[in-house]
Amino acid sequence: MQRFRSKGNSGVPYLKNKALNSLSAVQDTYSSIKDLFERHRVVFTIGTSLASVATAWGGYCLRHLYESKVNQRLESIENAMKNNYHIEHAEFKKLVDPGNSNIATCIATAGTTFVVGYGFGWRGGRWYANRKFREEQMKLLGHIKPKRWQLLGRVTTEDGFILGIQRVTKGQSGGAPGSRPPVLLQHGLLMDGITWLLLPPEQSLAFLLADNGFDVWIANTRGTKYSLGHTSLSPNDAAYWGWSWDELVSYDLPATFEYVNGQTGQKLHYVGHSLGTLIALAAFSKSQQLNMLRSAALLSPIAYVGQITSPLATNAADNFIAEALYWLGLHEFDPRGETVVKFLKDICKKKNIDCTNLLNSFTGRNCCLNSSIVDIFLDHEPQSTATKNMIHISQMIRTGTIAMYDYNDEDENKKHYGQPTPPLYNMASIPNNVPLFLSYGGADALSDVKDVQLLINSLKDHDQDKLVIQFRDDYAHADFVMAQNAAQEVYVPLIDFFKLQ
Repeated sequence: MQRFRSKGNSGVPYLKNKALNSLSAVQDTYSSIKDLFERHRVVFTIGTSLASVATAWGGYCLRHLYESKVNQRLESIENAMKNNYHIEHAEFKKLVDPGNSNIATCIATAGTTFVVGYGFGWRGGRWYANRKFREEQMKLLGHIKPKRWQLLGRVTTEDGFILGIQRVTKGQSGGAPGSRPPVLLQHGLLMDGITWLLLPPEQSLAFLLADNGFDVWIANTRGTKYSLGHTSLSPNDAAYWGWSWDELVSYDLPATFEYVNGQTGQKLHYVGHSLGTLIALAAFSKSQQLNMLRSAALLSPIAYVGQITSPLATNAADNFIAEALYWLGLHEFDPRGETVVKFLKDICKKKNIDCTNLLNSFTGRNCCLNSSIVDIFLDHEPQSTATKNMIHISQMIRTGTIAMYDYNDEDENKKHYGQPTPPLYNMASIPNNVPLFLSYGGADALSDVKDVQLLINSLKDHDQDKLVIQFRDDYAHADFVMAQNAAQEVYVPLIDFFKLQ
């Protein structure tokens, strides 16, 4: 992707730069309005309807005023005609009466405009709010030109979810996408595809991969901002949120792999962060997607989570917070919602938790974040997930195992799995010849060193030339996607690993 660079204060380059800056300002305004609408969609929809009614009522009033003046004029004419030509009122009315507006007509007009206005406001609003990745992702920090970015259709899963997927079509080196090995980037829990675009273009993994000759695809998990669609359900339906990461393994990952493989005709590399590593490992342990895989890079790998040290996560799991929310009928876990904010405030009141830096309280003390990156992060994240998904992860924290969702009822488990307890995902069953790159940090409170070691132990028989393990003592969970030195410390070795496969 080209970077914007100033080349003087006059001439064509200067005018071009001014034009691009103006366009960027317009696009920023557009994106800001979009975000405002998404947060207040119902308000805007009702507002549109009321505006339609107000417009109709204003038109009616103007018409009524006009008719009153016409009637006054006609009355004066009638009086003159009556005096001069002795024409009676009834006869005169038949000749000139324009007809009167009545209350029924007014109500019908207002009702029709309300329905039409509401329809346009709601349907137009849904189209507006659910558009795919727009220029706001392309021009983070104002550095990215749209030409490198391609917006594609959506990926439909077997269970009906419609997932947004984006593509970085070319890097600085150019080259046709068809000749470039595809790489799929999968974000983690409470995040979306913007995970890979938070850093400036010269530091973000998505653009570094593109600049190194890869065809980059960015996935978005169901329920996140750009994957809210479904063939029959609405996010307002409880059934829409009836899933955990088991469904990401069974439906989202296969559909996305098949889409990228079908579009490119090539096997793909995979990069996962956090939960994005768990769903890949679970799929590989069942030999899923391996026929379409070249290699996988797992950043902050999540498999076993029984020894995590995050105070927020452990307190939530130990106190069955997610289960309580689910029992209260809150099927969507919205980190920006009032209920979750209250939950975080309650957690922060506990003696052993310092929430002055909430990100570090949750992920561990990140070593290398630029202060501005947190503001950018909060502009776009966190994202919603299913409360059932949070329950599933809490179950893993409490048990220390990697199992499918436990319905805590033998009959329900038998109904779903054919056995009284949920099946385990066996990490040792991952084929030994799958090329894996694992990178983890010593300060990570979610992907704890002890838990990662359990994963590494389960891979003890893996082909040595197919397994690369990187350890950064000072890195925590967010550093792997937001650290200002991640490009040099993690991404360059990762890219070198891909080039060898």
